[in-house]
Amino acid sequence: MSQHNAPGQPGSNPDHAHTVEKIGGTSMSRTRELLDTILLGERRGDALYNRIFVVSAYGGITDMLLEHKKTGEPGVFALFASAEDGWSWGDALSRVARVMIEKNGEIFSDPGSRQIADKFIMDRLEGVRSCLIDLSRLCSFGHFQMEKHLLTVREMLASLGEVHSAFNTALLLKEQGVNARFVDLSGWRETEDLPLDERIARAFADIDLAAELPVVTGYAQCREMLMKSFDRGYSEVTLSRLAVVTGAREAIIHKEFHLSSADPRLVGRDAVRVIGETSYDVADQLSNMGMEAIHPRAAKSLRQMGIPLRVKNAFEPEHPGTLIRSGLAAARPGVEIVTGVRGVFAFEFHDQDMVRVKGYDAAILEALGRHRLRIISKTSNANTITHFLEGSMKAIRRVEAELSRQFPSAEISSRRVAIVSAIGRDLRGARVLERALEVLAAAGIAPLGVHDLMRKVDLQVVIDDDDFDAAVIALHKGLVEDATDAITQRPDREGAEALRAA
Repeated sequence: MSQHNAPGQPGSNPDHAHTVEKIGGTSMSRTRELLDTILLGERRGDALYNRIFVVSAYGGITDMLLEHKKTGEPGVFALFASAEDGWSWGDALSRVARVMIEKNGEIFSDPGSRQIADKFIMDRLEGVRSCLIDLSRLCSFGHFQMEKHLLTVREMLASLGEVHSAFNTALLLKEQGVNARFVDLSGWRETEDLPLDERIARAFADIDLAAELPVVTGYAQCREMLMKSFDRGYSEVTLSRLAVVTGAREAIIHKEFHLSSADPRLVGRDAVRVIGETSYDVADQLSNMGMEAIHPRAAKSLRQMGIPLRVKNAFEPEHPGTLIRSGLAAARPGVEIVTGVRGVFAFEFHDQDMVRVKGYDAAILEALGRHRLRIISKTSNANTITHFLEGSMKAIRRVEAELSRQFPSAEISSRRVAIVSAIGRDLRGARVLERALEVLAAAGIAPLGVHDLMRKVDLQVVIDDDDFDAAVIALHKGLVEDATDAITQRPDREGAEALRAA
């Protein structure tokens, strides 16, 4: 990397002028449109540079390579892992190849560029195929166990998606006269097992950000093995470490929508407010509810280095989006976002012998962790502990069976519920709990439980799963829309200032 862009404390040097920007998979599928917005737009000359793009795989590709994120339909990895001696994974890999080649046809109108793109990805795909065949043969001998290699296989397969999209994007930019560079962090055919920061530093050692536009794979092969900790959230970790190592002034995530006060498809586009600014604390709460602005552990690096994060709509480049910073206090108390998660399991553990006895909580947590059930929230009293979980019913039943054997006097039950959350930087003095109960009662919704913590950053309401949509609409109307309308109707100077802040 050029000398004037050497790593250091962001903001401490005026030469730290560049941004690190991530494009999600759904947006990447509209690559041609991205040329007219964030990739090029109206930029010319020097304005094209001092940007680093981190790209995800095109929408649906990672599902085909691993497994479908929502339905669980097996992809190449799942087929390979479950049938070591079968070849169904090979057919699945061929289907991925066909889809990738078709995508190249959509993107490149120039036959020369299309040929280059096709050859590149086919060489990589066939290299992976040869590797998996050799590994299958090796593990047919008793001394080699397939289970020990599956995480590496998963990472190698996942990397194909980002390699494909990053190479294509760099090539497409070169067609437009941009001095773009494909930066492959996937570790393909490299022998050194490097830490993530060192892999990034080496890759950028000779890049002049003022004169080159790097397009980087969202996946990075490294000693830490990103998928072990983050599974499919690895691209945001790559974004955050790139921002830190290169000393970026700002990190940007481009999505196909704005970060708004609720899902516009649910409450209506005219009703939602785009969040102009918020804090990393709010971003953490959103992630817990599945409305992820950025993975919490990826945000940690940015927060610690004082690098702000901006979330933008990739197809409305003129809109400033949402700025997320550490310690950003709210101008006034109030709810910023209403969101939630459906299909949650309320896992209730009741035992009269629990009162003032240690060990129950630890045993429950150990069982939940072993079966990879994600804890969204938790409540307890003298003899009951309830965890609100995301995961499969099959895993829930296994945990229930294990704990029943360990604690034969316990009563264990589970039911499907939903959690709706009102989130804001400062809910103190906003009568959020009181108002939430009022609007839910008016909508005919009876809460099953309420979590209102002393930090006053979020309010969680447990409801029947069937009431989810109605609860979000009611809470957004009562806690966001009506609150903003009340400000606009205040004639005093204080009301006008509060409106500008909102």
